[in-house]
Amino acid sequence: PAATREDPHYQDLHLLQSGATLVADVGLRVPGALKAVAGLEFSRQTDDGVFLISACHDKTAMLRSGETGDWIGTFEGHKGAVWWAALNPPATRAVTCSADFTAKIWDAITGDELHELKHKHIVRAADWSEDSNHVVTGGKEAKLRLFDMIQPSTEPEMMIGHTGLVKVVKYLRDPNMLLSGGEDKTLRLWDVRTLAEARSLSFEGSVNSVELSQDARTMTIAAGNEVSFWETSSWQCIKRFTLSVIEANGYGVNTATLHPQQRFFVAAGGNFWVYVHDFATGAEVQCNKGHHGPVYGVRFTPDGKAFASGGDDGTIRLWRTDTFEKTDAPMTA
Repeated sequence: PAATREDPHYQDLHLLQSGATLVADVGLRVPGALKAVAGLEFSRQTDDGVFLISACHDKTAMLRSGETGDWIGTFEGHKGAVWWAALNPPATRAVTCSADFTAKIWDAITGDELHELKHKHIVRAADWSEDSNHVVTGGKEAKLRLFDMIQPSTEPEMMIGHTGLVKVVKYLRDPNMLLSGGEDKTLRLWDVRTLAEARSLSFEGSVNSVELSQDARTMTIAAGNEVSFWETSSWQCIKRFTLSVIEANGYGVNTATLHPQQRFFVAAGGNFWVYVHDFATGAEVQCNKGHHGPVYGVRFTPDGKAFASGGDDGTIRLWRTDTFEKTDAPMTA
């Protein structure tokens, strides 16, 4: 249900709405999580709009309007920190994964828990296939589990190959192919028909974040101190940038996102700041300050007019892209 005046979220969200026309280079703060926001994702454009789902270490995941940040609902039921949350393509189902050794499937419209998927260790990542018929998970066991959502009570199929914590799983548009990456410094492509690894890329550091472009032709990968961009058809690297500011602060890049028109990319890490870069040159365009802890997730909205960031301070901040699209000079927010 939508937030009402009686809802504890209402006052903060109402103030946010009334302050949405503040100075353009100031982020819109979206409170709600009591602990770290471990990750966030925007849905695709749906008949009901765009949604923002976030995973929180307070054992919940939250669903919000992707346009305004308004709170829609909270998924409650995990007994440990929630590390990741993802909506299926039509945004009618959600999957969450947790330190309580489970992933859960939810009805994203009613908020009801539909299924609990048991694991033997912490679950860190999950994603939906394009047809919503399967969910893949990964985590501390360094194994991938493939669950059949048509028959969710059946035992999952396993894909084994990683030698460390799996931080990322991501389906390609082909429901037979998916990606995984993690602390063993590799990104792997899997064919779910054979449960076999089809290809592997190696990096200088942990693979912390993978984003697919809207047309699924480009991967944005945050690994070690680098952000790199790859063609999914050929697995050839298009561009690669070492982010010297984040590297100089002694932190790796936790997360990165590419503007839908490939004009800019945004990256963040452990030094509390969110950096906007020119996609063509890698030059820093803007540094956004506002978080009070490491930043774990950044994502552009589907229309590219804003991006969201979330982190250890328990907040999500929405930043307007017109603050850096209209200038060629570096800015500091």
